[in-house]
Amino acid sequence: MALDTLYHVNTPEGIRLRLSPAGPVPRMLAWMIDILIRSGINIVIFISLSYLGNTGTGIALILLFLLEWFYPVYFELYKNGQTPGKKIFKLYVSMENASPITPAASIIRNLLRFVDFLPFFYGFGFVSMLLTKRFQRLGDLVAGTVVLHQALQYPEIKETYIKAISPPVTLSLEEQQALIRYQQRIPYLTKERSEELALLTQPLVENNKQAVPQLLGYSSWIMGKR
Repeated sequence: MALDTLYHVNTPEGIRLRLSPAGPVPRMLAWMIDILIRSGINIVIFISLSYLGNTGTGIALILLFLLEWFYPVYFELYKNGQTPGKKIFKLYVSMENASPITPAASIIRNLLRFVDFLPFFYGFGFVSMLLTKRFQRLGDLVAGTVVLHQALQYPEIKETYIKAISPPVTLSLEEQQALIRYQQRIPYLTKERSEELALLTQPLVENNKQAVPQLLGYSSWIMGKR
């Protein structure tokens, strides 16, 4: 299995989206929170209707059924693909092309939960997530849906931070391409990781504390940003 599970889709508007599928662990944690919420609601329903005797029990069982099957459908369709559990872990459900989940897809993926649950405790679903590149359980595969991490908000790089600097040595085409890719990736790297990568280019950088700005300056010069 590839370590990098990111994938990209192009929207009709020509925008290239970078998507990060959620793995089994955050999905399981989100599911457990939703289970606790539904269990709490069910307890309140049964206690509230207990005074009606058998009639109350029958009504409570009907409400339990509706809650179990349509709780996720409601949140997926009307709350941006996020049940409360998914919202806590910044996950959401969408179509594979990143468009909002459709009613049919939401109903299909949730009706097939009983298959994913087999033989016990989401056994088939867990195996399916491990064997697919986008961590899709069987319901996701049939419905064409995927659970994604919400896009992180990356800090903008100020133009002064990437002021063009002429490289001190002649760079090969491969080295120039590597510097350009570094500048393109910098918004998605932590400060520590960007500095670590920059220091690997010594002796191209002259000052360790200014390694990142220097590399970004070189890449801007290569791209003609004089």
